[in-house]
Amino acid sequence: MSLPYLIDSHCHLDRLKLAGGESLAAVLAAARSAGIGQLLSVAVDLDSARHLQQLVDSHRGLFCSVGFHPLQDGEVPVVSRQQLIALAGHPKVVAIGETGLDNHYGDGASGWQRDSFALHLDVAKQLELPVIVHTRQARQQTLEMIEAAASPAAGVLHCFTESREMAEAAVAMGYYISLSGIVTFNSAKELREVAKWVPLERLLVETDAPWLAPVPHRGQENRPALVREVAAFIAELRGISLDELAAATSANFYQLFKRAGAYKEELL
Repeated sequence: MSLPYLIDSHCHLDRLKLAGGESLAAVLAAARSAGIGQLLSVAVDLDSARHLQQLVDSHRGLFCSVGFHPLQDGEVPVVSRQQLIALAGHPKVVAIGETGLDNHYGDGASGWQRDSFALHLDVAKQLELPVIVHTRQARQQTLEMIEAAASPAAGVLHCFTESREMAEAAVAMGYYISLSGIVTFNSAKELREVAKWVPLERLLVETDAPWLAPVPHRGQENRPALVREVAAFIAELRGISLDELAAATSANFYQLFKRAGAYKEELL
């Protein structure tokens, strides 16, 4: 594969249903055929983190993270600093997360979410790894917490759906903004304005697969290959070529996720 290639900066390979005999190898081959060079598969809990480490050891072009998603079913999860640090020792763990605050289903940010987010931010700062932030309906709380953490490694607000004002504040603190297939939805007019504003040197693209397939695939299970369609849509919005956007977002990926830089030649 020749440059420029795209990188899906946020997907969940361990959550794909792989129906009808589909294999992970076929999913990765389809991504490669679409011009996707590498993928970051993001953990949602400790079991997920352990499983993803096995995947990245078995397949080229993959990276993973360590963290607890702020939305969890059942009992409140317990995660320790020691567990996060131990799992983050894997060389292809490039970030802490995803973590964050989500008030969509209630005031979650006032409970365990806030404590968990604070722990993840502190571990990320200690290890000098970027943090992958999930934020929904918790704009001010999220900004206050990442500002207080003041980690030089910063991080990314993934699957961004919030205001331009929040994006501006996050970028000012060294964070990146990652856009998913939501930007293609008919209801995403305000988000499209954010997509046009974000400085090109702070932009990432993602699928969040298996969720949030872009138009015209909405309603289907998402796949990493479709990050090409997300990127093409954003490139058209910004009036630049897909190659230019691919080159910039891939360079941004390595700038943010510095551990990934040692594996630039290891493509899907």
